[in-house]
Amino acid sequence: MLVTAETIDQLAWDKAESGLLPLIVQNAYSGKILMQGFVNQAALIKTFETGFVTFFSRSKQRLWTKGETSNHTLDLVELSTDCDSDSLIALAKPNGPTCHLGNETCWDEEGQPQLAFLSDLEQVIASRKGAEPESSYTARLYAKGVKRIAQKVGEEGVECALAATAGDKEELICESADLLYHLTVLLQSMDLEMNDVINKLKERHK
Repeated sequence: MLVTAETIDQLAWDKAESGLLPLIVQNAYSGKILMQGFVNQAALIKTFETGFVTFFSRSKQRLWTKGETSNHTLDLVELSTDCDSDSLIALAKPNGPTCHLGNETCWDEEGQPQLAFLSDLEQVIASRKGAEPESSYTARLYAKGVKRIAQKVGEEGVECALAATAGDKEELICESADLLYHLTVLLQSMDLEMNDVINKLKERHK
């Protein structure tokens, strides 16, 4: 269930030990679990007021906004609670590494969902825009323009179809990887993201 500034008091605060409920922060785009902390009502109020995920620090005994010293804030996208209203998940956009050790998350990469890699790949591909063509294959594709990138998407799509028709599963996997990669490059070249495609699929699914 979604939580808003108006429904904070409807959470199961009577179950909260020391007035605190657990809050897990998840990357709104990749699905990666970033960190876990605790919140009281004041922390949630400040989160909605500022747009930055704020916790109650048990060690400092005060409200603590993630990134208040490092500037690696967590921009709130959506807050929801479980069926018992005593545990929370915040979907957020991280501005830099979340872990105090300088890592993207407080968990090892092995503990993250497989599909999160597509988000990592998209970020790498996006970072190659404007780079020197000699620096990477992706940069060379960007330099050749949308028409050439679109042509590659078409070629890889045909290769996928041929592999499936031939019943070659391994080749289909390889060609599908090529297709996803080139499609991501094409979207980025048009200033679009995979999220735009996902949102369209969700819209059609309603």
